[in-house]
Amino acid sequence: MDSGSGIDHLVLPVADLDDAQRRYRALGFTVAPVGQHPFGTANCCVYFEDGTFLEPLAIADENAARTAIADGNAFVQGDANYRAHSGGEGLAGIVLATNDAKKDDARFRAAHITGGSILDFSRAVVDKAGRTGTASFRLAFARDPLSPAPFFFSCQRVKAPKVDRAALQHHRNAVTGLRGVILLAQQPHAHRGFLEAFFRTTALRESRQCLVFQLPNAEITVATPEFMAERWGIELAQSRVEGLDPVGVVFAATDIAALGSLFNADSIAYLARGNALVAPPATGQGATFIFEASS
Repeated sequence: MDSGSGIDHLVLPVADLDDAQRRYRALGFTVAPVGQHPFGTANCCVYFEDGTFLEPLAIADENAARTAIADGNAFVQGDANYRAHSGGEGLAGIVLATNDAKKDDARFRAAHITGGSILDFSRAVVDKAGRTGTASFRLAFARDPLSPAPFFFSCQRVKAPKVDRAALQHHRNAVTGLRGVILLAQQPHAHRGFLEAFFRTTALRESRQCLVFQLPNAEITVATPEFMAERWGIELAQSRVEGLDPVGVVFAATDIAALGSLFNADSIAYLARGNALVAPPATGQGATFIFEASS
């Protein structure tokens, strides 16, 4: 196996985009204008300097979403499936960057981890100044047969919009990008086969309680509730769902002291943990956010 593909973005279902925008802005993030998908979902993305982004996702048109599911749209189906298992908010989708989604689709099918048919779509994008462009994507889907809630896919950016995202990539909290993703599992090693096939790499480190995969731009930690409590002070007695349960996002931030002051000013509850600040889930933020010093 090679070193695998990097993270492209993360999909975080929310019940209401207005709540998500308020929460992310209170956390110090710059939030992009709402983007509408052609199949009933909408997002308000958070873009980073390292090229990754967060995709808070809501249902904008229930009829269109139901039609998309009936037509075999694996993206909308994955979102609906996650909401059915985990409620309206959380971290549902881990997305890899790719230059060839069709090749990934063939790879997923050969490994018996396909999560549905390839999806091609385009949508309008708007920068902070109001300039618009069109982005086109091709997605290839995978699914862990032991994990009914989350969904996984690779994203090929077929057409990049000609808009300036520089202003959207600057954040009050001094976050520059993603550093890692944390998935909860009662038995991390039971998911090794799927994870190695999806990420195209073997575990860099492992113990009885965790597996760690190093991707080119992020570290993926699959850990037991006990490991989570010991390392991050996050008390999760048991997973909300069977199998893999994505529960945390780790960010790189340049000034942790200033971030603590920002959180205090914005009345954000957090836990200081070594060189990191841990913000537990709240309305509009379905996952635990961990902000680590980047130097």
